[in-house]
Amino acid sequence: MGSRQVTSSVSPDFTGKHVTVAGLGVSGVPAAKVLHARGAIVTVVNDGDDARAREQAAELEALGVTVRLGDGATLPEGTELIVTAPGWKPDKPLFSAAAEAGVDVWGDVELAWRLRGPDAAPWLCVTGTNGKTTTTQMLASILKAAGLRTAAVGNIGVSLLDAVLGDEEYDVLAVELSSYQLHWAPSLRAHSAAVLNLAPDHLDWHGSMEAYARDKGRVYEGNRVACVYNVADKATEDLVREADVEEGCRAIGFTLGTPGPSQLGVIDGILVDRAFVENRQKNAQELAEVTDVTPPAPHNIANALAAAALARAFGVPPTAVRDGLRAFTPDAHRIAHVADVDGVAYIDDSKATNTHAAEASLAAYPSIVWIAGGLAKGATFDELVAKSAPRLRGAVLMGADRALIAEALARHAPEVPVVDLDRTDTGAMLAAVQEARRLARAGDTVLLAPACASMDMFVNYNQRGDAFAEAVRELA
Repeated sequence: MGSRQVTSSVSPDFTGKHVTVAGLGVSGVPAAKVLHARGAIVTVVNDGDDARAREQAAELEALGVTVRLGDGATLPEGTELIVTAPGWKPDKPLFSAAAEAGVDVWGDVELAWRLRGPDAAPWLCVTGTNGKTTTTQMLASILKAAGLRTAAVGNIGVSLLDAVLGDEEYDVLAVELSSYQLHWAPSLRAHSAAVLNLAPDHLDWHGSMEAYARDKGRVYEGNRVACVYNVADKATEDLVREADVEEGCRAIGFTLGTPGPSQLGVIDGILVDRAFVENRQKNAQELAEVTDVTPPAPHNIANALAAAALARAFGVPPTAVRDGLRAFTPDAHRIAHVADVDGVAYIDDSKATNTHAAEASLAAYPSIVWIAGGLAKGATFDELVAKSAPRLRGAVLMGADRALIAEALARHAPEVPVVDLDRTDTGAMLAAVQEARRLARAGDTVLLAPACASMDMFVNYNQRGDAFAEAVRELA
């Protein structure tokens, strides 16, 4: 953990500057509008040329923005800066051409950071493979409970450009950031930031686990007060050690066990702070009870501790942590209790779209009939199944890559009964729930934690979760 002196930033002047915006969509259109309004000569390039793209192009062209559809590879002549949608991969030909021409590439997060005013609200940033949205929303709830003007923004769906440039004034922003966004945000400097966990994900985009972790670790660069890490995930602490931070910035750990000095943790069902207290060698401050967290699953307690650490770094009092956690309601499809039928609990965690998230979900219940499967995205399931095998009463597998999970179950949990559901029609989820009911006994949990993406059978994980909930309601 290196340190350096504080540097000030000056908002850039875009007047007459030739800026290329890569990609339309939820980030490209606002970026093009903002740049055009600030006097830039804007050209938008987009790979696709569908009806939605043409509609967005017409909207921008009416303002005087040039749009090139169906060609996202060629660098427009005279380009002095590229502002890219976060999902565009770094190896695209457009960026190779930019590197050869010495042209900088920013993401929309970088643009928002650069356009902040001198008195702008500081950012408390959250990243990690899983739990980002929940933690960011918990953080915003805690900050609001402290009477602060705030919003949960960034990868959570609320544009940072809107938050930074809108009329509403904020005291502080709770910012969720993906690895894609961090890759394209070289000058971001947060007040404090957390990396919740690291597990293989989006490796097709980043190219390697090392590159993925490096982009996640960018969130710590230049932190002023606290770099929050997961004591149980050494890779997050390693990122803190490698970060170049402001003088006086501290490493703050969170743990589900008893916390040491400069950590937050759990003692006898109480969330406690041994980081932001006087004489932290001997003292601990009670923040909230485990039962104040909804749901009180282990990984969600970890999310709450990370949110509390960031809030405490900003000076929030202990009572606001408790009140904010009590007021927080998680989004749909995140360990959501749907119903109890014949003594069996049915839980929707459709958001568990990778093995790391599914492992955390499976660890929350002692006896499980597991509904899993979908698009594996290159994942392997041996470690997940081996760790979870003692909790599994049965498994119902569906989706394109269900055979990969079936093979892992055969290797590591051969005694667990498995239903291979070879159908993708609209009734498939109801069939899966019915098979799970057949395998379950009173006291069990039927858990939808697919460990896979949903797009082979559903529009997104929300639709998959809705289908599960509807099927459960039919049983009830």
